Amino acid sequence: MALHLVPRSLQYVMAVAEHGSIQAASRGIGLAASAIDRQIKQLEDRLGAQLFDRVSTGMSLTPVGEMLVLLGQRWQADENRIWSDVKQMQGLDVGHFKLVAMDSLMNGIVPDFLGRIADKYPRVRVDADVATPDDAADALSEGRSDIALAFNLRPRRDIHVVWSTPLPLHCVAAAHHPLAQERSVNLSQVTKHAIVVQSRVLAIRRMLEARYSWIFSEDLPPVATNSLQLLKQLVMAGRHVALTSVLDVGPEILADQLVAIPVVGQKIVPQNISVALSAQRVLPRVASTLAQDLATEVQTMLHDIEKTMASRQL
Repeated sequence: MALHLVPRSLQYVMAVAEHGSIQAASRGIGLAASAIDRQIKQLEDRLGAQLFDRVSTGMSLTPVGEMLVLLGQRWQADENRIWSDVKQMQGLDVGHFKLVAMDSLMNGIVPDFLGRIADKYPRVRVDADVATPDDAADALSEGRSDIALAFNLRPRRDIHVVWSTPLPLHCVAAAHHPLAQERSVNLSQVTKHAIVVQSRVLAIRRMLEARYSWIFSEDLPPVATNSLQLLKQLVMAGRHVALTSVLDVGPEILADQLVAIPVVGQKIVPQNISVALSAQRVLPRVASTLAQDLATEVQTMLHDIEKTMASRQL
């Protein structure tokens, strides 16, 4: 529900930035291109600065334009929060929140969580976007997200961690793989087999390289990918294993498609998973409530995974 707290001229700047040109923005928001162009030029005149670089291929934001778009995004987020809070004060389960999470979690926990939200809060709107841990933290502090579900969030003053827990390192293998019968393995055992690893854009790959760089030596060439789906398909085929957390492959463990074997050793350090909110913004109550619900969802999945893994060792 739009409250129209964002000035019209700023809305037009954001529309042109999103669509890449005035003509495309005109089609996107259903307003005459001349009206959009006039508002932007008036705003540029008042500021004494250009908001866009106008080239033959379209329009791109100048640094001043980027600053205004960021301001508009924050105002829109505040507008959504005001609307949500007013409706909740009226006793309505209505609201809008934005969630960012890692790609691997979008394939496991997040769908179940969103399904439960739809049942419990049918009038709550959710925007869910994929982000890296660093991007997730920035999205919280810049007002582009209300909740983050992320691995290895770095401590920051502007982020409030609602819940966090360690995620021990596991070797993931197909049920018929030779390592699947082991109760635990060390890295030397794992590297005797073909490995598929995550690309450097992911935190776990950077952690593995920083602490166990010998895994990536030339005489032990792994397959590297930024696709979790490819990683899981290679492991399920039986030729490869992977080093990751159980949350990355939770649905497959619960469905008996993959086995997770704890990796042991003196220098093995776990990752962590966190549910976090912005610490410098007043969030709608629905966001705080759903952050707690999300933490409960993750704990439940981890508990189910532990039970499944324990039953296989009996």
